[in-house]
Amino acid sequence: MFITPGTPRIVIISYSMNYGVQKCVWTALGDVTANIIQATLVIFVIGSFLSDNPTILNTLKWLGIAYLTYLAYDIYKSRPKDINTKDISDKSFFSFYKDGLLVAGTSPKAWMFFPFIFPQFIDFNSNYIVQFIILITTYVVLDFLSLVGYAILANKLIIWIKANPKIINTISACVIIFIAIIIAFTQQY
Repeated sequence: MFITPGTPRIVIISYSMNYGVQKCVWTALGDVTANIIQATLVIFVIGSFLSDNPTILNTLKWLGIAYLTYLAYDIYKSRPKDINTKDISDKSFFSFYKDGLLVAGTSPKAWMFFPFIFPQFIDFNSNYIVQFIILITTYVVLDFLSLVGYAILANKLIIWIKANPKIINTISACVIIFIAIIIAFTQQY
């Protein structure tokens, strides 16, 4: 799920093309910081409430599927923005970090991902804190690597990306629909 295109990946791609891969590392660190906060809130605050109320969780699941379907349609129908810009200002490392933190922190995809996926891998009847630490560490490392991978790939494929932005939208929309279908058929509460 974390490798699917979304707002944080779009920011990483844009920053990679405009500022270079090295500065994107700070954006990726901001992203994973937001994810740690989101996952912690879901597992230790919101998650226990949801696991005690399967009807609410099932309703949220279908709302999430509806949102993902809308998001896929919106991405598919959107006109790619011109990524050729002449006005690029210098940004501080903190600014890159803050952008990653805010983009991921306000991303509905992340807020939908953690309550649907994380609780499946945690047995709340045993030491769930250790399980959470293992799960979030694994997630953060893989998410960070995927973000940096997007930055490297965008930097290498900048000419092709500029020539074919609609293909990226189509692929992104298809992946999001695929994820919605998987959630619809595999998530049982």
